[in-house]
Amino acid sequence: FWLKSSEFVVWLLHISATMGKVHGSLARAGKVKNQTPKVAKQEKKKPLTGRAKKRMTYNRRFVNVVKSGPKRGPNSNMK
Repeated sequence: FWLKSSEFVVWLLHISATMGKVHGSLARAGKVKNQTPKVAKQEKKKPLTGRAKKRMTYNRRFVNVVKSGPKRGPNSNMK
């Protein structure tokens, strides 16, 4: 399609004005993080490493298998 020079300038300004505004202004950056209350970290036991970790994953995947209902992922909270 062919545009006149004045129409082309208006069209080009419209295209350039709409491009590049994806994430909003930086005035709102960090809004949600600053609103959430600070919760102290809980103490946890140290994770297993090496042979002990391999043993734990083997037992979880193949030994203690529950065969009831459909197969669920390892992070499923359904009962």
